[in-house]
Amino acid sequence: MRQTKRLVLSAFFMAMGIVLPFLTGQIQQIGNMLLPMHIPVLLCGFICGWQYGLAVGLVTPLLRSALFGMPPLMPTAAAMAVELAVYGLVTGLLYRKLPKKTPYLYVSLLCAMIAGRAAWGIVGIVLYGMAGSGFSVQIFLSGALLNAIPGIILQIVLIPLIMMVLTRAGVMREDADGKEW
Repeated sequence: MRQTKRLVLSAFFMAMGIVLPFLTGQIQQIGNMLLPMHIPVLLCGFICGWQYGLAVGLVTPLLRSALFGMPPLMPTAAAMAVELAVYGLVTGLLYRKLPKKTPYLYVSLLCAMIAGRAAWGIVGIVLYGMAGSGFSVQIFLSGALLNAIPGIILQIVLIPLIMMVLTRAGVMREDADGKEW
């Protein structure tokens, strides 16, 4: 039963990752800066576990690119797929291993955000190089930090809040093995 629940929730998070960019894209000037695909992937890692978070992170940008042409497959969606896969992987692993207390929720989230952006940078060097365009430190800082500040703030505020609400509501619980659900 737990697997079925996680599969259904993973499909829900993937659907959110596909739909949210349409909604945030309507907000002038900062819509894409809100990083709408990141939020469902991070939540999936926390709620469903690292395997599901990794899969949802890997597939969502590629599927959105195939369905709607945005983000462009190469190099953007491919680099995002690695970045989001790392987000889902790291949140799931750290949340499972660390104590279930609010400070550790932030530790898991921040570590995932740093690891995902580092993975995006490494993959960006390779993919942008193969595409014939350079990937400089300025491009990395602009894409990973400066342009992402509204999304980073939103993630730091919204994701722990959602997780705390789910925990207090009894949705997030441990089974006999000490694993979530």
